[in-house]
Amino acid sequence: MQKKYYNNIAGQDIGRIIAISDGVFAVALTLLVLEIRVPLLDIIHSEKELVVQFALLKSKFLVYLLAFMTTGIFWLGHSSQYKHIEKSDRNLNWINLIFLLFVTMLPFTTAFLGDYTNFKFPIFIYWLNIFMLGVLLYINWNYAYKKGFVNENTKEDINNPLRKRIIYAQTLYFIGALLCFINPYISITFIILIQINYAFGFVSWLG
Repeated sequence: MQKKYYNNIAGQDIGRIIAISDGVFAVALTLLVLEIRVPLLDIIHSEKELVVQFALLKSKFLVYLLAFMTTGIFWLGHSSQYKHIEKSDRNLNWINLIFLLFVTMLPFTTAFLGDYTNFKFPIFIYWLNIFMLGVLLYINWNYAYKKGFVNENTKEDINNPLRKRIIYAQTLYFIGALLCFINPYISITFIILIQINYAFGFVSWLG
């Protein structure tokens, strides 16, 4: 009988990857809205002042929409991969955990962008967060594919669409980030439009 080592047997339960991933995504989605704070009661003395204070939250709501769609799209991308990934090992678990690290960063990078919407640096930090999510999602699929963890009956049909979607999306996000040098709001709006497309599939050839 071949001797087994810890690294040969660890991380083989794919159900636990899916469970912790769904949990982390759920928590991240919940935390995003906590950055939108209700205006303080003691500075509100009239209906008009309340409306003015609410209107000042517009950038927070814009960034919240952006981050909620971002999180949802990456959750969908992750679940699309695990519809076809049937096996796992220790390395694939750690790739997923590092991916989830950047998922948990989304509430912070969202809050940072929401507080400093007129600056370029927060857009860079937010884009970097999205970039790392895309890179790790690509690495996750590439590793599973090369290790033979993907369903043999479907792997060739879905391999290119999954890879191309990540590459196209990351290219568009990069263009969106560069638009901050023209105007931060143009950059954010462009990224939101990308998210809307990937959420509802208006332009199918983009994945």
